[in-house]
Parts: sequence; C-alpha cells; structure tokens
Amino acid sequence: MEELSEVPRVLSDNSGVAFCITAGEASALCIISIQALEDCFWLPQGADPAHVLIAFGNGFNRIRAVAERKMRASASPKILLKPADFRRSG
Repeated sequence: MEELSEVPRVLSDNSGVAFCITAGEASALCIISIQALEDCFWLPQGADPAHVLIAFGNGFNRIRAVAERKMRASASPKILLKPADFRRSG
C-alpha cells in the first residue's frame, strides 16, 4: 500500500498521482488516476512525470474539493479519484 506523504508524487507504475489530504481529524491517501488528469485536466496522453505534476498542480483546488467530498462520504483511508468523480462535480 502507498504511504501518506505531504508531497504529491507520480506512482511508480505511472497510473496516477498520490497525495494526502486532511479534513478535520481524518487523513486519507488519495490517488487521482492518469486517466482523470487526461480527461478532465488537459494532461496530454503519454506525458512525462513533470508534466503530470504540473497538470495536477493546476487542477489541485478542484481535485482537493472532490477528494474531500469523497472522503467525507466514505470511511476508507484510501480514496481513488477517477474521471467520473469530476464529471459529477460539474
């Protein structure tokens, strides 16, 4: 299992970006899929890790809002964000 980290990082298998969020007393490991970044945050397909992190940073406010909403709705310490999560958030 991925560990909690304050610094967002591209997963070793390039499937997403892992980051930690805290809301109140709760913390969760969040992973946004590369597919979500490509579909919803203008990340070009096949982008290198530096560009993945740029797209993540540019969309972080929305990403964090969706992750926090999903964390409040679930007791899970791990949140996976997929394209559909952002389509619902409008």
